[in-house]
Amino acid sequence: MINNPITQLEQLTITSAAKSFLKETAKWAKFLSIMGFILIGLMLVFAIFSTTIFELAAQMQPNIPKGLGATMTATYLVLSVVYFFPVYYLLQFSMKMKKALATKSDETLTKSFEMLKSHYKFIGVFTIITLSLYALLFVAAAFGAL
Repeated sequence: MINNPITQLEQLTITSAAKSFLKETAKWAKFLSIMGFILIGLMLVFAIFSTTIFELAAQMQPNIPKGLGATMTATYLVLSVVYFFPVYYLLQFSMKMKKALATKSDETLTKSFEMLKSHYKFIGVFTIITLSLYALLFVAAAFGAL
């Protein structure tokens, strides 16, 4: 009988050392997700007050564009929404991993890894988009400088 790799993976067991590592990883993931939500909250507070702040600054300094406050509000609102998803996935990973280790549930363990995959996939796609925008700006700047 030929060993099917999928069948071999289904027999995977978590050692006590691996369980300890996963438990500690879940704790750090929870800490980082809580910090992420705090930063999202701060971005939202800044978004709310940025219009007022930049309008006052424009009154004091004539070289500050008048629409900058609205632009900053929109920017921080968009960044808050974008940043929410990887932080949420990280929190879900943490909570589901802790539950999976406590209940020894394979289904919950699978869901926790699904959340971790979603977190890293989001971060990866966002990184690709960011690098692409940087490359586009670099090319535009190079042609603009000619």
